[in-house]
Amino acid sequence: MKSQASARWETLMARDGHQFAAYLAPATGTPRGAVVVLQEIFGVNEHIRSVAEQFAAAGYLTMAPALYDRIARNLELGYGPQEIERARGYMLQLDSAKAMLDILAAVNVVRHAGRVALVGYCWGGQQAWIGAGTLPVHAAVGYYASRLWEKLERVPACPMLFHFGERDASIPAAQLERVRAAYPEGSYHLYPADHGFNCSARAAFDAPSAALAWQRTQDFLRQHIG
Repeated sequence: MKSQASARWETLMARDGHQFAAYLAPATGTPRGAVVVLQEIFGVNEHIRSVAEQFAAAGYLTMAPALYDRIARNLELGYGPQEIERARGYMLQLDSAKAMLDILAAVNVVRHAGRVALVGYCWGGQQAWIGAGTLPVHAAVGYYASRLWEKLERVPACPMLFHFGERDASIPAAQLERVRAAYPEGSYHLYPADHGFNCSARAAFDAPSAALAWQRTQDFLRQHIG
């Protein structure tokens, strides 16, 4: 998706004084509500920015906070093996509680547009799960949310929608069943695809699955956000 002329980087401050970048994509027309997009381990790269613009075009004031700014600023990584290893290294350095401070700051900036949803991808999906149980948001969406079974004590307090790939070896079916058991209120969808199927820059991209997940996400947001 081409960048919107009005989409831009802003500087936010978390409650602990940390200043960080966030990509802001204004809604097309009067906002239906707001979406905070939570990055994969690769930073707020071109894919995440395009996702933010996609939600903005659907009518939501959208912001993607650069959660890696606490480790190193301006991090945008690709999907090659070496970059994946670098990305995992950065992710392991990031304190989840501090990431929540940054996500909360983004929520507070966009909430004037209406009800707020978190939408996270991979590691960001895990952060959406945590945020759905701890932050003042009204809904959450997780695309191939990673390692939720390690966070079962943090069950979402708002409606949450999940998109998983049936061929995603990083999210075993047995572990997904643990998630379902802990949070049976969730809406779970499986696709004939692998991890990262929504990202056109990845080999795992699956256009039909991405399109269906997008339609379901829009329906879910209309129901819970506006």
